[in-house]
Amino acid sequence: MFQSFFPKPKLFFLSAAAWALAAVLIWYGFANELGATLGFGTDPEGPPPIDLRYFITPSFLWFYTYYAFFTICFGGFWWVFSRDHRWHLWSVWGSSLIIFMTYFSVQVSVAINNWRRPFGDTLQNALEGDKGVVANDFYVLMLMFAQIATLSMGMFVLNRFFVSHYIFRWRTAMNDYYVEKWKNVRHIEGASQRIQEDTMRFASIMEGLGVSMIDAVMTLIAFLPVLFALSSYVETLPIVGAIPAPLFTAAILWSLFGTVLLAVVGIKLPGLEFHNQRVEAAYRKELVYGEDHEHRAQPLTLTELFGNVRRNYFRLYFHYLYFNLARGFYIQADNLFTYFILVPTIVAGTITYGIVQQILTAFGQVSNSFQYLVNSWSTIIELLSIYKRLKGFEVSIAERENMSPEELAAMLEAQEAKL
Repeated sequence: MFQSFFPKPKLFFLSAAAWALAAVLIWYGFANELGATLGFGTDPEGPPPIDLRYFITPSFLWFYTYYAFFTICFGGFWWVFSRDHRWHLWSVWGSSLIIFMTYFSVQVSVAINNWRRPFGDTLQNALEGDKGVVANDFYVLMLMFAQIATLSMGMFVLNRFFVSHYIFRWRTAMNDYYVEKWKNVRHIEGASQRIQEDTMRFASIMEGLGVSMIDAVMTLIAFLPVLFALSSYVETLPIVGAIPAPLFTAAILWSLFGTVLLAVVGIKLPGLEFHNQRVEAAYRKELVYGEDHEHRAQPLTLTELFGNVRRNYFRLYFHYLYFNLARGFYIQADNLFTYFILVPTIVAGTITYGIVQQILTAFGQVSNSFQYLVNSWSTIIELLSIYKRLKGFEVSIAERENMSPEELAAMLEAQEAKL
C-alpha cells in the first residue's frame, strides 16, 4: 500500500512528521517575527485587510518563502536519498503541494471570517438606525466578499483536481506493485478482488479522508490563534466562571469529550466491519466455486454461510444503534454549545454582532477540526477494514516469495485438492 508509492514509508512519514513539527514550532517560536529583519517589512497596524490584499501582506510573503525553504530542504534530502524511486515526484513534492494548497484554502476561510466582523457590525448599526451607514457600505463589503469567494472556489477546484490525480497515481503504484508479483499472487484467495476492488476503494477513501485530515490539521494551525485572540472578548463561561482563554479552552475540552465519547461507544465497530468482509468473502467464494464444480455451493453450505453473514449484520445494526444515538446527541448539543458558553457575554452586552459571528465561525472551525474522528468515524472504519485485507494480502505475498519451489508446489496441490 505505502511502499509502492512512498520511498521507505516508515522513515519517510516519521521524518515528514518531525520536519513539519519542527517547522511549526520554529515559526510560532520566533521565525514569524524574522520577516521584518530579513527585509519583508511589517504588516500595517490595525485590523487585517478583508480583501485580496490579505494574501500579499509582508507576513504572508515571508510565510511563502519560509514554507518553500523547508519544502526544498525536505524534498532535496529525499531526492538524494531515494532518487531511483519511480513515484518520488508525486509522493514527495506532490504531498508538499497538497499541504500548501490546503493551508492556503484554510487561510481563505480566515479571510472570510475577518470579513464577517465589519459586515456584521455594519448590519447591526444599520438595523439600529445609524444614519451614518449607507447602501454603498454594504456594496463595498459584498464586493470584497465576492473577491475572496472567487479565490476560494478557484482553490477548491484546483486542489480537488490535483488530489484526484495524486490519488490515482497512488492507486497505479499499488496496482503495478501487485501485478509485477502476479506469478506469486494469482493463487492467493481473492487476489483479483484485492488488486482491483480494494485498491480502488482504498484510493477513493484516501482521496476524501486524507484531504479532510490535512484540512483539519491546517485549520487548527490557522484558527487556534484566531480563537485565542477572540477569547479576550469573553470574560466568563456558564457554570465554571472565569478561566484563562475561555473560548480556546472550551473548544479543546468539548472536542476532546466528543472524540473520546464516540471512540468508546464505537470501539467494537472496526472489528465487526472487518469480520463482515470475511463472512461476505466466504459466501461469495463458495458461490464462485459452485459455478465450476457441481459438488460445491450446496444448499446446506450456502445456508450456513449466509447465516454467518446475517448474524454479523445484525450485530452491526445493534452496535450502530447506540453509536448513532450517542453521535446524534453530541452533534445536536454541538449546534448550541457555542451560544451556550457566550450567554453571559451576550447578556452583558460587551460584544457586537460582528464579533459574535467571528466567534461562532472560528469556534466551529476549531471544534470541527478536533472532531475529525467523530465526523469521519464510519469512513475510518471502512478504511481500516480495507487496510487489514490488503495487509493480509501482502503478508501472503511475502510468505510465498520466501517459499522454495517445492514448498510452493505442495501448497498449490493442497489448494487444488480442496476444490
